[in-house]
Amino acid sequence: MTRIATRIAHLRAAGVSFVVELRAPLPRVLHWGEDLGELTGDGLAALGLTADAATLNSAPDEPRQFTVWPTEADGWSGTPAHQGHRAGTATAPRVVMTGAEERSGELVISLHDTDAALDITLTYRLDPSGVLGVGTSLSCPADAGDPVPYDLAATTALLPLPNRAQEILDFTGKWCRERSPQRGRLAFAGHVREVRRGKPGLDAPHLLTVGVPGFGFRTGEVWALHVGWSGNQRWLAERLPEGAGVHGGVLGGGELLAPGEIRLAPGGRYTAPECFFAWSGEGLDGLAGRFHTMIRARPGHPSTPRPLTLNTWEAVYFDHRPERLLALADEAAAVGVERLVLDDGWFLGRRDDTAGLGDWTVDPQMWPEGLTPLADRVHAHGMQFGLWVEPEMVNLDSRMAREHPEWILGPSAGVGPSARHQYVVNVAHERAFAHLLERLDTLVTEYGIDYLKWDHNRDLHEAVQRGAHGADRPGVHAQTQALYRLMDALRSRHPALEIESCSSGGGRVDLGVLARTDRVWASDCNDPVERQSIQRWTAQLLPPELVGAHVGGPRSHTTGRVADDSFRLITALFGHAGIEDDLTARTPAQRAALSRWAALYKEVRGLLHGGQVVRADLDDAATQLHGVVAPDAGAALYCWVRTEASVPGQSGRVRLPGLTPGRSYRVRIRTEAGLPGLHQVTGPGWCTVALDGWVPMPGTVLTGAGLPMPTLNPGQALLIEVAAQVAVN
Repeated sequence: MTRIATRIAHLRAAGVSFVVELRAPLPRVLHWGEDLGELTGDGLAALGLTADAATLNSAPDEPRQFTVWPTEADGWSGTPAHQGHRAGTATAPRVVMTGAEERSGELVISLHDTDAALDITLTYRLDPSGVLGVGTSLSCPADAGDPVPYDLAATTALLPLPNRAQEILDFTGKWCRERSPQRGRLAFAGHVREVRRGKPGLDAPHLLTVGVPGFGFRTGEVWALHVGWSGNQRWLAERLPEGAGVHGGVLGGGELLAPGEIRLAPGGRYTAPECFFAWSGEGLDGLAGRFHTMIRARPGHPSTPRPLTLNTWEAVYFDHRPERLLALADEAAAVGVERLVLDDGWFLGRRDDTAGLGDWTVDPQMWPEGLTPLADRVHAHGMQFGLWVEPEMVNLDSRMAREHPEWILGPSAGVGPSARHQYVVNVAHERAFAHLLERLDTLVTEYGIDYLKWDHNRDLHEAVQRGAHGADRPGVHAQTQALYRLMDALRSRHPALEIESCSSGGGRVDLGVLARTDRVWASDCNDPVERQSIQRWTAQLLPPELVGAHVGGPRSHTTGRVADDSFRLITALFGHAGIEDDLTARTPAQRAALSRWAALYKEVRGLLHGGQVVRADLDDAATQLHGVVAPDAGAALYCWVRTEASVPGQSGRVRLPGLTPGRSYRVRIRTEAGLPGLHQVTGPGWCTVALDGWVPMPGTVLTGAGLPMPTLNPGQALLIEVAAQVAVN
């Protein structure tokens, strides 16, 4: 690796600068954030000169530096870049730079830990979207003299934050209430989130954001982190009283390793999950826009229109009578469904959730002719056929568990309590992996399966791989890598196959699994009140086309809340739309309403799945305005929502975000999904006119003055379409 000619590397993209001073013994980050422009030699020298902090009282005698690989050797008392030991020794890293190379949009720095005899490679990749990916690998040279393995305890990708970044936002949640925001002041301490579920979990941090106090959707400077990994994770934001060099704090993350999980013998290598960092000067929408742009540019990102989907779970549950499902397929085709997914209950011995997991063979008692009649009927209607599977789980009451108890991921002393009546399959076990790949490959081939809903319904507790004489080893890291290999192997055999990441709903939503899947199931909850929040915050990382959003029946399966048809339909429109309901039980009028909605979805999905997600900052938490705006700001679809009652009788003027002030637009209210109930005698005057057709509106009125919105009843939504006026010669 050749050394780069200049002392300072400056990566730039999409209004972002990342500047690193390549100095001995360790480089340091001079700047990460707003684009500094094309800095000259003098400008770069000035940036380096101003990176020297003061020497404080009762402190190290040299100014503290915050390097690219911070440890105590730098006088750094915060979270170190890595921790570990070699049989209780080599616990004080002494890291030096051995080389650096700058490529287009990428900086690769080679380091060496002289105390532990480790080689470290640190890769910074600034995506054209402005998202900075940080990759790390550690290796023990094959010719290392010490045969004792190095036990890696942790490695953390760390970037500096300025002093003004003092407010933090991340997420928590539970089943059917995923991605619930929580925010507060970042004090002089560490805000640390450790994920120990073997997956990101229903309470995943999702996107850890730190910003200037009061940042919102449309305003404020913010810095964010996502750990792109589907196993255990560690996230942190940290401020020390002495700062981090000239910076105020740090943002970082990585894999959470169990003791003894990674042991580097000579020739061994550990590659950490990639961490994604993003900066925005335009609030949370600016961050979301960067991630959406990056994700949409992936080579494997879905390129075809996202098919309207019907999933059978809330339609039939475990009642898999072929005649009932054939009738459901006919009704689905009639209303415009383009993909039918057969959910849980089709495989051997599966009458409820206590048995059958692991036996991925069609139950001949339930399906005497196999799934062929249903698959053929679905395909004959021109629809795609999908199937629910949960390959990583097993019921003890199953042929797999009885014949291969050694395939269960759990202690040699005996498995602990079940969760949802199930245990975890050790996918990293060579024979278990081969069995699962063969079963999935056979199913996809035999029935022409277009889509797998890949579920994962429990946390990984006591996730250890069984060894000889009870010498069990931690297994989450290997399990996660094996999952990736299994999905990759299946996709290589079936390149057109699409996969959904489902995990008790939204428990595995991360960029690691999305590198090999085509959408996520945001939540098992289809209640539109809950879904408005879940989808709003899932969009902080993922674009709408990757987020499954289904309309359920009038009474929510998970909350028992009854919601109007229009609210359920409009809410499900803003994602990869689908249906979770028994259409054979609906009236002709209800099916006709679904047909109109299906046609509307097909009309607007090009906009919804390719535009910019926007969300307004409103004073009344009971209301929301969100939408999607075309890349050229020439079209938009907005949703005005009220989830509960509140004191204000009037919303006042609400600005429509994302449009161009200097353009001329026209506005109308779309009625295909139905109209909301009003908590007023009549709506604002423009609404009455917009119900009958297009209303001309200058962009300055829409974006500057704003539109007075109607006061809706709780649990109601209104759909507003905006289009640029076409100039007439």
